[in-house]
This record gives sequence, structure tokens and C-alpha cells, in this order.
Amino acid sequence: MAQGQIRKALSGYYYVYDGQQLIQCRGRGVFRNRGESPLVGDMVEYTMETEGSDGTIQKILARQNELVRPPIANIDQGILVFSVKEPNFNTILLDRFLVVLESFHVHPIICLTKMDLLNPEERKELQQYIEDYQSMGYTVLQTYKDEEELIGRLQPILKGKTTVLAGQSGVGKSTLLNTLIPDLNLKTGIISQSLGRGKHTTRHVELIEVCDGLLADTPGFSSFDFDEIEKEELGACFPEMAKIADDCKFRGCLHLKEPKCAVKAAVEAGDIRDYRYKHYEQFMQEIIDRKPRY
Repeated sequence: MAQGQIRKALSGYYYVYDGQQLIQCRGRGVFRNRGESPLVGDMVEYTMETEGSDGTIQKILARQNELVRPPIANIDQGILVFSVKEPNFNTILLDRFLVVLESFHVHPIICLTKMDLLNPEERKELQQYIEDYQSMGYTVLQTYKDEEELIGRLQPILKGKTTVLAGQSGVGKSTLLNTLIPDLNLKTGIISQSLGRGKHTTRHVELIEVCDGLLADTPGFSSFDFDEIEKEELGACFPEMAKIADDCKFRGCLHLKEPKCAVKAAVEAGDIRDYRYKHYEQFMQEIIDRKPRY
């Protein structure tokens, strides 16, 4: 059977790229019976009755990872687009995005937009956050309106990778995509001053070739929950905590009330930022309060 990658899913059809062309395919009924569903990003085996006819996806090959919302598979990295103003930079929302990407083993990259809107005092405050996240091992890109060098800075990051673009509405995702792919001509949202959020116009998940890599812009990526994360796994999604967790006295320490916890000691010493630990506590409570799944 021929192999290819699903590059787009729309109206019940899957568009499989075989290295030369996109082939419109349907999924086998057996997938529904098994509760399986082909996803954009999947490597698949497919058949065609005759040349030029629709294909049929016969088998989904093993996945590197898969996201639930949006439904997409085999992602290498996620660029988290956050504005520093209009809407203002939000560490707790950023940490939610980071934790979920970490839980799916997707490498996060932080992209800050609208840097030109900051006054000197605001820039100084933001710089501390930038240094914090860089010290945790995250790449932080700072971008400006009409920045001519942006494509050049993004090219080595995107090359050879499958990247998902994510972020809160109104932060400049469509503007960023328009810069990378001018022919896409995405409508950029106008922020509602009363609601403090924009309106995203993306309708489907699609992988687009850009900068020698694949880029996905995705609807439904404006918020994250922790449905797929267990309380024992949360600490591993905070890299600065994961790095020292083995120094805790008790194996499986949740870094809450346990004695001789290396993470809590690091928070008290200032080696782990207090706001990060508070977010950890809040996320942990959400997971603990989550209704059990049956």
C-alpha cells in the first residue's frame, strides 16, 4: 500500500500528501467501529481503486504524539504566541499552555508580540519574566510590528520541524501567519475592547509548508485544561521542578505538604519563582478537583 501524511481534514475528507500531490481520501468504516480517527499529521497507508479516484485510508501508522483539542498528531514543537499588551502578558495562561505542551512531549517556544507597545518601565518588568523563562530552558522570541527580520529569525526554528501555532485570541497569530505566508492572506482579528479578546477566523486544521518545515494553525487552541494530566505527572511539566524532583525525600513527592521537599526548599531559596509554584498549586488543585472519568 502507498504511504503519505494527512495534511488537511475538512468535511469528512482527509487530504493525504504522497510526496508529490494531495490525494482526497475517506477513512475506512472500521476506524469508527474501533473508536479511532485519522488526524492531521498522521502518517497513513492508503489505497486507490483507479488513478484519479478518491483514496481510502487503510491504516494509521504509529504516532509520536497527539493533541486532543485541536485534533492533530506528530507535532515536534509549539510556538506559543502571547502579546505583551492588548491583551496584556499573562503568566498563568502562558503556564497553562506550557504545561499541556510539556505533557504531550511537544517542545514549547514562547513568542512575544507587540513589544513596540511597551513603555520603558513595562519593558523592564517584562524583561524579568523573559529571563525567568529562559533560565527554565525555554526559547523566548521578542517580535515587533512590521519587523522585517522576523522570517529570517523564524526560519531556523521552523526548518525540518512540524510546528503548531497556538495562543490566546487577539495576540497576533494571524498577523504572524500572514508574515510567514503572505499568500494565505488571513483576516486579522480586531480586538474587542469590551471583551479584551479577538475573533479567530480559522475553520479547519491544516499543515502548510513554510520555511522548509510544516506549520499548523489551529482553531480551538485558545484555552487548555488538564483532562489528560494526572497529579503525579504535573511536576514533570515544570522543567525547573523536574530537574530537582529526585532530591525530594519521598519518591512520588507532589511538592505540596511533604517534608524535606526539594522543590519547596528551592521556592523558599528563590531558585524557583514564587509565581510558578503558585500556578503549580492551582493547577494541582484543578486536577484533584476534576470529576473522575468512567
